[in-house]
Formats: sequence, C-alpha cells, structure tokens
Amino acid sequence: MVWLTAPLDARSAENRRWDIARHGAVGDGKTLNTKSIQKAIDECAQSGGGTIVVPRGNFLTGSIFLKQGVNLRVEKDGILKGSQDTNDYPWINTRIAGLEMKWPAALVNAAGVTNLTISGEGTIDGSGARWWKDYWTARAAETNDIDPHFKVPRPRLIHIINSQDIVVRDLLLKDSAFWNLQLTYCCQIDVNHLRVREPVKAASSDGVDVDSSCDVIVENCDISCDDDAICLKSGRDADGLRVNKPTENVEIRNCHVGHAAAMVAFGSETSGGIRHVRVHDCRADNGCGEVVRFKTRMGRGGVVEDVVYDNIQAEDVRQVFGFTMDAFGTTWLPEQFRTMPPASIGTPIFRDITIQNLKADKCAAAGRIVGLPESPIEDVKLKNIKITNADKGFTVHNTHGLMCANVTVNGKIFNVPTDAKLESHEPAAN
Repeated sequence: MVWLTAPLDARSAENRRWDIARHGAVGDGKTLNTKSIQKAIDECAQSGGGTIVVPRGNFLTGSIFLKQGVNLRVEKDGILKGSQDTNDYPWINTRIAGLEMKWPAALVNAAGVTNLTISGEGTIDGSGARWWKDYWTARAAETNDIDPHFKVPRPRLIHIINSQDIVVRDLLLKDSAFWNLQLTYCCQIDVNHLRVREPVKAASSDGVDVDSSCDVIVENCDISCDDDAICLKSGRDADGLRVNKPTENVEIRNCHVGHAAAMVAFGSETSGGIRHVRVHDCRADNGCGEVVRFKTRMGRGGVVEDVVYDNIQAEDVRQVFGFTMDAFGTTWLPEQFRTMPPASIGTPIFRDITIQNLKADKCAAAGRIVGLPESPIEDVKLKNIKITNADKGFTVHNTHGLMCANVTVNGKIFNVPTDAKLESHEPAAN
C-alpha cells in the first residue's frame, strides 16, 4: 500500500494571481458576480494558468467551473458566497449520493483537472438555509417516513470529479445546501486543515465525502455538521455496481469532530467497495452520533474490508459503534434506479475491521454490531477498548469471528462468542 506522506508539490501557477475584484467582481454581498468570476477563470486558463484570488469582501456568485491550471484561493476576510437562486446552479451530468444523474452543479466545480489547489484562510459559504427549509417541508409532507432526499435538488459546496493531484486546505466551509466537499473518481488527494460548520437541521450536510477515489489523506480537520463528518462512499445499488469503482488507500488522521451523525462513516453507498483505510489519532465529542459507523443495505453490494481505527478519543457521543447492514430503506429513488440487482451481486460484505486503543466516556450506548442473516459481519477485532459512563452496552447480532481483547464497558470485561447470532450486554454500574 502506498500512502501520501508529505504535502503535494507546490503549484507554479501560485505566482500568477488573478484578483477577482480587479476583474469586475464586487464584494458587497449583493452583486451577482458569476459571470465576472467565470470570465476571470477562463482568461486565466487561456493565458497558461494561475490562481484566482477572492480578496477581502463578500462576493456573491452562482456555480463557477475551474479549469486546468487554474487554482482558487480565498484570502482571509474573503467570502465566496453562494446565491440562493436555484437558477444560478445549472443542471449537469454528475454523481450524487452514489447515482450518476443530472443534478445542480456545486458552487465550486472542477472536472478532469490535475494539480489543483483550493485553499486560503477565507470562507466558502453555501447560503444553505433556503434549501434546508425546502427539504424539511418536503419531508413533513411525505407519508410512511419516506425520505425525499432525491426530490429536493440542492447544490453542493465543492465538487471535484475525474481529477488527480488535488489539495484542498485551510478554508472555512459553511452552510452548504448539501454536501460540503465531494471528491468523485479522484486520486492523489490531500484535504488538510479544513473547518466545516453547519447548524443542526442542515439536511445532508456531510463534511468531506470521498467517493470512489483513491490515495487520499484527510488530516487536521475540524468538523461540525448535521450529517456524517467524514464519509467514504463508492456507489449505490445497480448503478454503483455498474460503475464499480472502489474507494481505497485512505488515511484519516488528527481530525476533530463535534456535532455530527458520525465521526467517520463507511457507506451507505458501498457498491464499488471500500478498502485499505486507516483512521487514527482522532477525537469525537459534543453530541457526535456515532464514532465508528458502517452502513449499507441489501441491493447495494460491495465489500468493505481492511479497515483500522487506532488511538481514538470520544466523549459525550450517542454511541461508540454503529454497524448496520439494513440502513435507509425508506429513501425515495428516481424510477430509473429502483430495480435492485440480484442477491448474487447485491449482497454487501463487511469484513476484516479492527478498532483498537479507543477510549469513550459519557455515551448513551457502547453500540451495535448487526449484520444480515445472508451476510454476517466477519472478523471484527476490538482491542484495548475502554468505555465508561455508558447508559447501555453492546448489541451484537449476525457476526462471525468477533474478537475482543481488553474490552471494558463501565469497568466490566465484555466478551462475545466467536460466532454471535444474538448477544446483548448491558453495562454494570461504575
């Protein structure tokens, strides 16, 4: 396995700066600057490349599209502010939540580029509140707890696709209408020192989504959102199996997650497989839903394997472990994506997962490790796990080869059979 161990090479284009305020953009928070910013990008690309600079000010814009050789830098006290007009985000061919389909473009887009840097100490703000309201209104109108996820098109904040040698660093990403940073079909990625801030009830506000991509480092990030903070994905159902591109060779280190659905999540889009992942020296607190999260469902397929969590700290979380293979069965899908693949290729697999050197305090539950009768979770190893002040213990169902070594819940050793059909463990008092 080859890991990225140092920052990617500096971009020579950094020396050629294109300040958008000197190319017609107005930073008053009211003037729509889409055309002037895109014109600066196009001229920069035609002249041999450089860096588009967002200076101090509040620059309102719709979707912009970076080109080969054109980097983006948002300076301190600079804001790239998303328009709230849906017409400012053109519909394009893309991949959204594991499906290749038409969807509104992101605020910042890049496709088919190499040696791209998006950086700076400034802010990219998605102005997401109007879309969150649309989503929750649509959800309240549904019956049978249907999730109208795909019925409410919402722009992402940054989407990079079919690209390699990517650096995204130092920025504040906030108030995205949908996912904040999605990296699709990319390789050689360094995500570093990002801050992500989303309020509660900001639907589908993932922090960083690594989607069918390889050779990735996510480090030194600080994320609070209303969905998964860092999420690894590889396609949904028959469409994801058709594409069949894994996410692999990923290292997540030195990250902090506050309020979020999960610190690091695998899935629920697993169709292309997810493998060779290391998560270490990370912390979750402040109401994070789950520290270790694996999710999928029948029809999705894919193998998730060779995953290690190491040296993890958690406090004030809902539960430490959340393994489920029957997730999100009520999501509404466009008609062309409703045919499920046969079980021979649509049965997902979780195996060879190690969680070690983890300490968690003040949690509602140690958590759940629950597989499918058709596909038990295989070879999960828990080593040196200390969970204190837990209201509930472990539930283990449909697992094979679960190994525990020095695992305690509220001071009591937790052991499970090698093959567990159903085991529940309620913690003793401290």
